Amino acid sequence: MPPYDIAILTTGDELLSGEISDSNTRAVAGILSAHGYRLRCSLSVPDQEKEIVAALEYLIGHVQFIIITGGLGSTGDDRTARAAARALGQPLVVNDEALEMIRRWFARRNFQMEPNNERQALLPQLAQPLQNPLGTAPGFRLQHKGGCELFFLPGVPAEMQAMFRTSVLPVLQQKMPNVNPQQQRTLKLFGLSEPKIDRMIPYQQLPAGIDVAFALDYPLVLLKLKAAGNDAEYCLDQAEALLLEKLGDYLIARDGETPEGNVGKLLSNAGLTLSLAESCTGGLLTTMLTSQPGASAFLERAGITYADSAKKDWLNVPALLLQQHGAVSENCARAMASGLRQNTGTDLSLAITGIAGPDGGTEEKPVGTVYISLASASGVHVKKYTFSGDRNQIQRMSATMALEWLRRFTLQQMEK
Repeated sequence: MPPYDIAILTTGDELLSGEISDSNTRAVAGILSAHGYRLRCSLSVPDQEKEIVAALEYLIGHVQFIIITGGLGSTGDDRTARAAARALGQPLVVNDEALEMIRRWFARRNFQMEPNNERQALLPQLAQPLQNPLGTAPGFRLQHKGGCELFFLPGVPAEMQAMFRTSVLPVLQQKMPNVNPQQQRTLKLFGLSEPKIDRMIPYQQLPAGIDVAFALDYPLVLLKLKAAGNDAEYCLDQAEALLLEKLGDYLIARDGETPEGNVGKLLSNAGLTLSLAESCTGGLLTTMLTSQPGASAFLERAGITYADSAKKDWLNVPALLLQQHGAVSENCARAMASGLRQNTGTDLSLAITGIAGPDGGTEEKPVGTVYISLASASGVHVKKYTFSGDRNQIQRMSATMALEWLRRFTLQQMEK
């Protein structure tokens, strides 16, 4: 049996209307991949019994294991158990073991159990209930006469993941043992496009068995190196070292690292203090840096100097400068960073001003025009950028570019 004879079926009208994203498929795929398995396919269907039945019947004929999430709640639109009974030709009955699981859940928390919660114990006759440690809805396991195993889990991501690890993964490992987990390294690159990176990779020199894949976590390009087998770790080491010779200057993070986390560590290790003045990014850079523990070691203060009045009052930007050059200009960005450093006395002061859109652009200064300025003991540096994309993308690109400025400056200081 191949280690990819697995499918996931997610149910829910909200998945198909765009109200929420399908995080359960991503989570299951990630857990499977870490243990050497992978999904053959995934499907999403609405909360309609007929659609769920059709999807189950199709998947039963194509894979050996199906993970179904969603539709096990206590409301009228939770129809998965009924659809499962219909698809496998079994009557729907009150499962005493499942009912006891539900009652114990409420009793342990001293909560009042509603009559509707008893509906969660209505399962196909041959279902084997699965304990849900985080919620009221028990999961259940069924086996089709053709050998296909079906695992029904709640749609709530935290509940689903906990039950998948305790009730589903052990069965897969028992049924499909001796699987070599695929190992992966992820290089997070900033400042190069995917085609440019692809041209720079010396594919012919990579060790045998190394797979290279690309993904985008805007504005970062994720370069993924994958390998399996006993020598996977060694091959990945060799491949990573080879790629860093070509691309190391653009490496902003690895694997579970974040650019903001790495920049924070660099600033802390270098003993540099920082102050920020954000305009078009609206505090995004500050949020990114303070999302990491230990930010107080380097970040002295930050302000959202959105209006001209804030730039004048907080940063000492001259009113005449704003009148002559505008808030989105090299002169203003320079004055923002230098004024902030004068007021704070921090080692570094960084300012961002620009037009994130969708309105406000002109022929001279189109949407996406952004100035970044960094003030330090060595002077004030300013650069103009013209970023593309929507408002969110322009803001993210601006904040990430500012992180890149801080990363490169700090590395240069540490080398000195």
